Amino acid sequence: MGEKLLRKILLTLFALIIFTSTVSAQGKKILYVPIDDRPVNLSQVVQVAEKLGYEILTPPEGIIGTKGFNGDAEEMWNWIYENAPQSDFAVLSTDSLIYGSLVGSRVHDLSAETILNRAERFKTFHEEFPYLPIYAFGTIMRTPRSGNFSSAEPEYYKEYGAKFFQYTVLLDKQEMGKISSGDSRDLKKLEEEIPKEYLDDWFKRRAKNSDANELFIEYTREGVFEYFLLGCDDSAKFSQTHRESRKLTELASDMGKTVIQVTSGADELGMLMVARAINKDLNHRPFVSVLYNEGKGAETFPSYCNEPIGVSVDAAIIAAGGLKIPAHERADLILAVNTRENGETFEAAVAKKNKSKFRTDVKTFIRPVKKLLAKGYPVAIADISFSNGSDNGLMKMLKRNDLLYKIRAYGGWNTATNSSGFLIGAGVLTKFMDDKDVAELLTTRYLDDWAYQANVRQEIVGASYGLPGEGNPMDLKEKLLPLEKLLNERMKTFAAENLILPRRWHLENLKISLPWKRTFECKSQFELAD
Repeated sequence: MGEKLLRKILLTLFALIIFTSTVSAQGKKILYVPIDDRPVNLSQVVQVAEKLGYEILTPPEGIIGTKGFNGDAEEMWNWIYENAPQSDFAVLSTDSLIYGSLVGSRVHDLSAETILNRAERFKTFHEEFPYLPIYAFGTIMRTPRSGNFSSAEPEYYKEYGAKFFQYTVLLDKQEMGKISSGDSRDLKKLEEEIPKEYLDDWFKRRAKNSDANELFIEYTREGVFEYFLLGCDDSAKFSQTHRESRKLTELASDMGKTVIQVTSGADELGMLMVARAINKDLNHRPFVSVLYNEGKGAETFPSYCNEPIGVSVDAAIIAAGGLKIPAHERADLILAVNTRENGETFEAAVAKKNKSKFRTDVKTFIRPVKKLLAKGYPVAIADISFSNGSDNGLMKMLKRNDLLYKIRAYGGWNTATNSSGFLIGAGVLTKFMDDKDVAELLTTRYLDDWAYQANVRQEIVGASYGLPGEGNPMDLKEKLLPLEKLLNERMKTFAAENLILPRRWHLENLKISLPWKRTFECKSQFELAD
């Protein structure tokens, strides 16, 4: 190695060490109001930011949205006013500060006047704290395909949810000029079958939410927000959510994507905005290159989304403050997206589909990943071939090739955009983390996405039906404690058999809980000990 090249490498490493130390010692404060207290929205976002030395100020228990409590918007406003003077950035959920939480936005009975008054507080807040950049994020209400097991929709959605969904599919098609004569007949029939009072209630609530989002778009235009990210909660190619997003996208079309975006997703939005705030503070614009699997690749249209994954990934990179580039060798992060060759997405819980076998499309995906890692490039994996959990075939391949802790970040926990978006937000920040910090973030994801969502969760759901007492998978009640005991046993066994940590670390004090007293998500706590 030439002397000049060696000197250049040493200077670069020295600069990176100094920069990383500076990042870790900043101690700046981010005022963060998430959409609720689920781990992916709260503790996991805090975990990422704290590794860079930032202090995250979050609303206390009792006012933030949680299971069975839709949050207290008024108290959250009081809280942010109290904490704004000591904060350097504000990352704020518009849903929480108007409705109390994401769930609150779906079931509220607030008047249009109350909603407008709370929305206007964002402008007043900006005028009182003009030095505090506001990174705001909100959602366009979801359109679930049915009301099965849902306590996050109006009561009537349990019976009429599937008809609501299909009705709005046809309304969306009609407006886009893509409706057939048969569809028109179905549309009329559905309108007759769904009680008018239910349709009126549902659409009036959505109209209020949409009016608030229109105001936020105007506030972005006026400079109230440093950035506004508006996500389409669980959606589809045609749906009421997609229908409303078309209107709001058009309304924001005069502004660039570096100021505002309307995209798919919900639970990843907070992480993306925290990442953007941190990157802006560091004066860093991460370069991200993207690698898709063979086949449909970027054109994959995942479940629960209203756009191809390539569109969502590009939007998330911009939202996090990054720039997509074509050259892997110049990238701060290479995002490898695991998709099926035919573009289909399944549920990770379907055991017969999500087997630990080396499928052809997994092999075609892993080959370039191995080559990039062999060159020392920073690779992150967005695992979206399944919804709500990891691809067991991919994870077995990563384990077999000893790659689990050689990548920089991983995501595969929920919808395709939840997984890829959170991954991008966290992944672009790993540049400034040491190996142990990265290993801890990877372990969190492997426990949540792979161990629980793709495997143990199915056993827990099945076991819940055989236990005595009240409760079901979405509201465990008396079954919570015995299921958490079984959960910890199974998770510890899975971790011991599958998470092969680098030699100097081992997993200690692993504790898994079901924070919302349901089986849909878990919270993992652990230590990586030397």
